[in-house]
Amino acid sequence: MSMGKILVADDDKNICELIRLYLEKEGYTTIIANDGMEAVEKFTSENPDLILLDVMMPKLDGWQVCREVRQKSNVPIIMITAKGETFDKVLGLELGADDYVVKPFDTKEIVARIKAVLRRTATNVPEVKSVKEVNYDKLQVNMTRYELKVDGKVIDTPPKELELLFHLASNPNRVYTRDQLLDEVWGFEYYGDSRTVDVHVKRLREKLENISDQWSLKTVWGVGYKFELKE
Repeated sequence: MSMGKILVADDDKNICELIRLYLEKEGYTTIIANDGMEAVEKFTSENPDLILLDVMMPKLDGWQVCREVRQKSNVPIIMITAKGETFDKVLGLELGADDYVVKPFDTKEIVARIKAVLRRTATNVPEVKSVKEVNYDKLQVNMTRYELKVDGKVIDTPPKELELLFHLASNPNRVYTRDQLLDEVWGFEYYGDSRTVDVHVKRLREKLENISDQWSLKTVWGVGYKFELKE
């Protein structure tokens, strides 16, 4: 039985083949794309469970592919960058990527991250039957359907942003440090830094700004963040 379908998009055919060998050994079905246009086409036709997406590709680069995919789907995306600069990491996360790896990488690490992201997003099999939901004035976060409703309208939101908002809103007025949020939302397998949390909070604020005067996503300076419920 297949563990899931992974789209690997990289113009380096040797890297693709190496990743394919490791993934298929773990039981995943692998689809390969060697340029950005092919990646978008195969995403549309194959409906993968996760995309491993290189930044530097011909025809369309990884950023453009990420934008295209996010217009249609919240499928988990792990970006591969050869640069490792903070700008690249933050840009990928702002576009809706769930994680990133920097070349050169250990293929075992790639497999571990894929497993971790699929576990966290759980797009294939819901782990619980009960409805996981929080409701506030003009805000509904439903983790069974992975759905955010703001003022009655469904807002397209990447899985990690939803998980972060659900975690904060499930514990109103509790202050979390960035490191606590990385541990509790991203999990111990995550290798990123605390700026990841800042990027996701910024994106959530853009969706939630001035929606209600009964609650807000607050920065606690020098500490972290909280979902503040007004008395």
